[in-house]
Amino acid sequence: MRAKLERDFDRFKRELPRDFPSHVRETYGIDLTARYLGEVVPHPIGKGSGQLSLNAGQLEDDAAAGLAFVVLKTVIAEDEVGAQAMAAWAIHETKMKVERRSAGTGREGWTVTWKGRGWDRPFGDYLALVRAGRDLTRAGRLLVVPSVKYHLPRLAEPFREDEYRHTTTLLAEAWEEPPLLLEKDFSPTLAGDALADDRAQVLRWLREVPARIRAASPLPVRVAVKLMNARFDDWFQVEMMEACTGADALVCFNRLFDVERGVAYGGWDLSARNLRVLDLHRPLPPSAALYRPLAGTGNICSGRMILEYARRGCESVQLHTFFQLPLSAYPATHGSRSQRALHVLVFHPRDGVIAGMLELEARGQLERQQGELRFREVRAHAHRAG
Repeated sequence: MRAKLERDFDRFKRELPRDFPSHVRETYGIDLTARYLGEVVPHPIGKGSGQLSLNAGQLEDDAAAGLAFVVLKTVIAEDEVGAQAMAAWAIHETKMKVERRSAGTGREGWTVTWKGRGWDRPFGDYLALVRAGRDLTRAGRLLVVPSVKYHLPRLAEPFREDEYRHTTTLLAEAWEEPPLLLEKDFSPTLAGDALADDRAQVLRWLREVPARIRAASPLPVRVAVKLMNARFDDWFQVEMMEACTGADALVCFNRLFDVERGVAYGGWDLSARNLRVLDLHRPLPPSAALYRPLAGTGNICSGRMILEYARRGCESVQLHTFFQLPLSAYPATHGSRSQRALHVLVFHPRDGVIAGMLELEARGQLERQQGELRFREVRAHAHRAG
């Protein structure tokens, strides 16, 4: 197996097979099938919302690369006349800067810095992008999920229901067929905003927003909540997870916020906190009525990190920074950044998903079912603190 893996890693540097999950299954007896927001996907690696998913060309490239799913750039909800309560988030992006960032331990990782926030183009353009994503999804080439930032009121204020209704209705009309899949983005920049100073206010959003989206949609809808890293302790992060009783999935967790620089950031501090919080969380079994599947995000820079999230209950993962590294940071010599990222995340002979799952098998922590190791079974063996 190790010799095969080293050979594949070397030859796929030049060209990654589009249907690499089938190759992995046939060659290694490993089933990479995963899930996101209730949908079965061929492997666990998707692209998180941001600057890398704001036009149809990027979606086509990611479909060709073999990504499992893509979450679109976050659009800001609006009402019938185009008014946006969260208009401060619909500002133009500055150029993204890929840079090194040292964690508190001194370990150096990658982060991407920019000052922009959400979608700043006409809403009609976003609907056209949603339709392009719908067509790719229906063709089975790439699961595409819109992302929305809806109105978040202060504790004593009402929600702007007209924004929820108008925005969700237009998205449902663009998608046409049920179910409508949506990701509700709690931006990391909220951590630097006075809106997020009040714990009770944050918990109210998490309890009420999913139900309001559901009530506003003319189609059956599944809602994933992308949770921010709040400026409170780890246990509040767990409390946030437990407050999301109306969500169909949780994405854990968005980036940290650097108050001094006024920017969100990633790197090893982010993954350390995320994994620490997931260790504290006690998920319900999948058979429970209030079970909420998890997706991991944050400093996913290797297959081993994917498995770290999976061992804490995550069914899939979302990446953003890792798709933007300098070309010299990837072992592959050809292909798009998405292809080069998939190559190293899956096939690296020491730190890839395949190597990590074979190691779990060798340690007796993952068993073959009908001759196969299954990625979705890693979650079944999730370890917990204490």
